[in-house]
Amino acid sequence: MKTPSRYRLALLIVAHLATAVFSSLLSADDLRPQRLQSTIANVQPMTGIVLWTTNDAAATAPIQLEFAYLKYSDIVRDRGVYDWQPFERLLNEVAARKHQAIIRWHDTYVGEAAGVPTFITTLPNYRGSTAKSENELTGFPDWSNDDWKAFVLEFYARFSEKYDADPRVAFVQVGFGLWAEYHIYDGPMKLGVTFPDKGFQLRFVKHLAAHLRETPWMISVDAAGDHTPFSEDSTVSRLQFGLFDDSFNHKRHSEENEPNWRILGLERWKHSPAGGEFSFFARKDQREALSPRGPYGTPFHQQAARYHVSFIVGDEQPAFQSSDVIRNAGLACGYQFQVKEFRSSTSASELLIENVGTAPIYYDAFPAVGGVRSQTSLKGLLPGASRRFRIAKGGGASVVTIECDRLVPGQKIGFKADLP
Repeated sequence: MKTPSRYRLALLIVAHLATAVFSSLLSADDLRPQRLQSTIANVQPMTGIVLWTTNDAAATAPIQLEFAYLKYSDIVRDRGVYDWQPFERLLNEVAARKHQAIIRWHDTYVGEAAGVPTFITTLPNYRGSTAKSENELTGFPDWSNDDWKAFVLEFYARFSEKYDADPRVAFVQVGFGLWAEYHIYDGPMKLGVTFPDKGFQLRFVKHLAAHLRETPWMISVDAAGDHTPFSEDSTVSRLQFGLFDDSFNHKRHSEENEPNWRILGLERWKHSPAGGEFSFFARKDQREALSPRGPYGTPFHQQAARYHVSFIVGDEQPAFQSSDVIRNAGLACGYQFQVKEFRSSTSASELLIENVGTAPIYYDAFPAVGGVRSQTSLKGLLPGASRRFRIAKGGGASVVTIECDRLVPGQKIGFKADLP
């Protein structure tokens, strides 16, 4: 039976009124702009100027990161026996200062014996050597020895198993040669003898990529030389490793160091951290590193932005600069977040957040309202880019936070906001 036109009209009117009432009820719980005021006063976790763990100033300086060299032989002496207690003590000391550690394992250090475990050095077919480097007797490993090479791979597998998810470790730096910086510029440099052959170097970085899945790892920009496979093997470009530059601000940096950055990938910072250390080539490299024009006319904040660095080791800076200068330099590194929009209802919130820093954050960090996190992370948000976050929690401005499980107690990720 057909519905009479007058009844059809009545039904349409009822439907329209019902829709209007429903829309009115829905709009009563719509997201509304919220006031939010916040500033970033402190250097952000996992960024900034870095001091060594042995520096007394590390306890009070405006920093978030501390750096330490360690030898493999500090942890292992006998085959298969790993004593992590020295490392645990170090990490606990750093965390007690509300900081995280940047770790670099090494096998060759000027003026010291090679960091090779005793069970390997006493093998009949192991032929380590001692020679002068920078006028100091220095131990060099035997990279022709298969037991030594197998141990290095085993060590990083064991290390990754135990510490890959540990918030006390921010970044890991790896490499070979002097200070694990991928060079022996002074001393006996011979591939497959005092320095690993290219085949093992390639195997090593692929091994790390397979085991260090959470903690970002980095190699020296000196790995761009012809003594490594990185400029020759296209598969390397796809590996997720960062870069560190141990002579970040020296006089000839653009001529000598920047080409290495380009070879290894100037845009690696988009997925992995970039960092380094102020140069020791000239005394002014350290003394004037944070001066208004830097040691050679370029302010630090400009160079930090150019290379998108998250951190720079500047262990001598407390002797040359005030805490305010060190803090401001640290704030010029890495990520910074600004809340551009904040809207909330009784049951939900929405945030628009921009990265106004110079690099991404390399760990998951979640905007939260009242302790309820967004399902979306800030990880990988590039400088100048924004991301919108919907959170299943209503609330006022005072309950907005950024939460990250990769921090130690006492650390906090801040944000900027100026929403009236």
